[in-house]
Amino acid sequence: MKFLDETKVHIRSGNGGAGAVSFRREKYIEFGGPDGGDGGRGGDVWIEAVDGLNTLIDYRYQQHYKAKTGVHGMGRNRTGAKGESVTLKVPAGTQVFEEDRETLICDLVNVGDRYRLAAGGNGGFGNAHFKSSTNQAPRHANPGLEGEEKTLWLRLKLIADAGLVGLPNAGKSTFLATVTRARPKIAGYPFTTLHPNLGVASIDGREIVLADIPGLIEGAHEGVGIGDRFLGHVERTRVLCHLVSGVEEDVAAAYRTVRHELEAYGHGIAEKPEIIALSQVDSLDPETRRDKVRALADACGKAPHEISAVSGEGMTGVLRALRDVIVAATPVPNDAADSPPAMDEPSDDGSDD
Repeated sequence: MKFLDETKVHIRSGNGGAGAVSFRREKYIEFGGPDGGDGGRGGDVWIEAVDGLNTLIDYRYQQHYKAKTGVHGMGRNRTGAKGESVTLKVPAGTQVFEEDRETLICDLVNVGDRYRLAAGGNGGFGNAHFKSSTNQAPRHANPGLEGEEKTLWLRLKLIADAGLVGLPNAGKSTFLATVTRARPKIAGYPFTTLHPNLGVASIDGREIVLADIPGLIEGAHEGVGIGDRFLGHVERTRVLCHLVSGVEEDVAAAYRTVRHELEAYGHGIAEKPEIIALSQVDSLDPETRRDKVRALADACGKAPHEISAVSGEGMTGVLRALRDVIVAATPVPNDAADSPPAMDEPSDDGSDD
């Protein structure tokens, strides 16, 4: 299945049904009077976050969505039925923007979140509505109001606990494939990953959702390479796992390059907690390994994890470090704090205090 994280859609809510002009005519009733019913309301256009989706690919093949028109009113004071609504089903994490692509309408973070994008037009009043003491036989009714028509942009930002960042060929996809059951494309050339991948890792009984995004190179915020657009998929993560390849000639420069791109992108990504790991250490001799660990530690200000997806060295330690940050950042429900304090149980020894 192809991945699509941004698309344009055109929506239109339903028009309201027209009111009816009708008069009651029955045998033995001399003055019947108006009995035209109101028109039904037009259908709405909704958007809903559902489970089981992780891409907007469905909206590449259908961009136009139109709700049904309300049914017209009828005689005998019969009101028309409401028009059928339309619901756009999207993955959790989808944002909806106006046509300018900047004005945010809604952000569907959780499965089950719903938002009405366009309200259907009201139905028109039938002639029975206009009956009065001075106008007992009105011969006019209201038409239904027109629905709303909009052009919107849908933008997906994946929901994950941790995001993997680094230069191309830093070992991000290999890391994801090793600790999860995800099967991203892995090859020995840059930009093997062209779209984000998700995987679920398990450590000490807790599951962690990892997001692997395409690699960043110098100037990505200016469109170099494939740009930094995919950084939006790690905006919602609680922690970043920054991988620096041990085969880089200058690991400190590689680290600073990615940090510069994170800061240039903005949106608070550079302020997120960061776990730093020197990857592919199995390909280094002991002396070179020590030098690169020391250089990376000087650049980032703390000792990096030393990992190898091939041998499995250090992988558990990185996952536990990620888990600790995620657990610390997860809000604890305060049900226990809101419950009344437990009362002391009465003594059964029969003594009187």
